[in-house]
Amino acid sequence: MAGSPEGQVAIVTGADGGLGTPVTKTLLAAGATVVGIARSISAGPAHDGRFYPVSANLLDREEVASLITRLAEQFGKIDILVHIMGGFAGGASVAETDDATWQKMMDMNLNAAFYMLRAVIPVMRRAEHGRIIAIGSKQALHPAPNVAAYAASKAALVSLLQTVALENKDKNIRANVILPGTMDTPANRAAMPKANFAKWVKTEHVAQFVLLLASEAGHDITGAAIPMYGPEG
Repeated sequence: MAGSPEGQVAIVTGADGGLGTPVTKTLLAAGATVVGIARSISAGPAHDGRFYPVSANLLDREEVASLITRLAEQFGKIDILVHIMGGFAGGASVAETDDATWQKMMDMNLNAAFYMLRAVIPVMRRAEHGRIIAIGSKQALHPAPNVAAYAASKAALVSLLQTVALENKDKNIRANVILPGTMDTPANRAAMPKANFAKWVKTEHVAQFVLLLASEAGHDITGAAIPMYGPEG
């Protein structure tokens, strides 16, 4: 891809997951150095000398701040942040949603992103360059019944990234959110074995779009909430 992120440093959260793995592989293939962050992660499927696995708890704001400071010193820059980490919980109406579920969704889908952004943006602003891509959900714009906590946390993530885009366009920092429909991951297949997998979004397609947004080809895209709903619509 023209203007690919060769030689750039990318952070990928949730790098060992169903989407994180193809995103990591795609960025590595494009020549980027990738720091893969997850609760527990090893060299894993990437097997590349430019892949640096880091175990961290992104729900700990102090740990996140310390980690980003260390990575910025180690690599001298952070060009790309792909924030994939998140979680899902549902099955209850708004009236029946308990505090623990609500807080869990806000922590996993919103607060962790906020901690990462708050730490990474100053590094990018000093360099006057950065590409930030977050993975949201179709539910952010089209919520379904009985998933209020999840949908609300993903909707808030969209607002957060759009605010980041407005606040940092003066420093050549672009921020966007991809909103996939149901993705074809091993976890989703196990959870919904009777579904028509052909209608699900392919993770490799999402990874390629992440690459576009991280590349020079995505220079003119910022503040966007981009639907990738797949054949299911």
